[in-house]
Amino acid sequence: MTETPWWNRDRHADRRPLLLARNRIRRAISGWLDAQDFIEVDPAALQISPGNETHLHGFATRAIGNDGVPHPMYLNTSPEFAMKKLLAAGEQRIYAFAHVWRNRERGALHSPEFTMLEWYRVGEDYTRLMADMQEMVGLAARAANVTRLRFRGAECDPFAPFERLSVAEAFHRHAGIDLLATCHGAETDADALRAMARAAGLRMGDDDSWSFMLSKILVEKVEPHLGHGRLTVLDRYPAAEAALARPAPDDPRVAERFEVYACGVELANGFGELTDAAEQRRRFRAEMDEKEAIYGERYPLDEDFLAALSQMPAASGIAMGFDRLVMLATSAPRIDDILWTPVADPSA
Repeated sequence: MTETPWWNRDRHADRRPLLLARNRIRRAISGWLDAQDFIEVDPAALQISPGNETHLHGFATRAIGNDGVPHPMYLNTSPEFAMKKLLAAGEQRIYAFAHVWRNRERGALHSPEFTMLEWYRVGEDYTRLMADMQEMVGLAARAANVTRLRFRGAECDPFAPFERLSVAEAFHRHAGIDLLATCHGAETDADALRAMARAAGLRMGDDDSWSFMLSKILVEKVEPHLGHGRLTVLDRYPAAEAALARPAPDDPRVAERFEVYACGVELANGFGELTDAAEQRRRFRAEMDEKEAIYGERYPLDEDFLAALSQMPAASGIAMGFDRLVMLATSAPRIDDILWTPVADPSA
């Protein structure tokens, strides 16, 4: 049976209360950020590179210059590169509600186009962002007139103090795996992790990479337990999964990276930001090598971003899936229910 289109009057009438709640949540969060002396910015969507993570897939296009020559460009998967350039230019506290695009992603929690709320604090520790998230989740609940976040039978008290645990603690608690025993600085031991995963009852291939196995364990054994009853801050990711985060000063095996969960759903990804351009270039190249091996493609490096990174002051930043927060605050079962104009599925 063909689904009733979102623009049908009756269906829109059913969705409209959720969409109005979305507007209230956005106004509440914007007002709070403005009161904290943040400046709202509007990053451009077209970029030289959509991002340089292995499993991140961009939408490609071509920009035709005045010379008539087409040049490859991409819709952004995050406003991160553009916003960090603004930090290099001298901005101190900035935020953006940015439309972003990610290919190969569609489902109850994924839309190819969605809204990311991203904000940065110059000169402040990354743990300050955890407190920001606690505040924003509470603001969303008040704006939606609810006392619980809900998704697929799970509940979370948005006003309860968050639980903070390291990735290593979470793996030990929920999977019985000693993750840091497989980490040696930024180097990893895939064979050791494979043996532990199999002992925990997970099927792993002989050629699966350490990163692939970590992700599988996280999704299957750890994430379903996070954010129940209260928010969970999953902190201190292994250095091999640092992305754009700086190493932790007390342990070279981990980085200043965390994610926030509610009702088993990942809401945000935060960093103490790396400002070492040479190290960031090394990470990007390693990610693109793996991407090419798996998917047969790679994305260019944004040389302008790497140049700006060397001029960027110490900062902390975080990206939150705004639509997911709205979903949980309104108990919507899928992301399309809280998008004003959901993206058509060409494969339907």
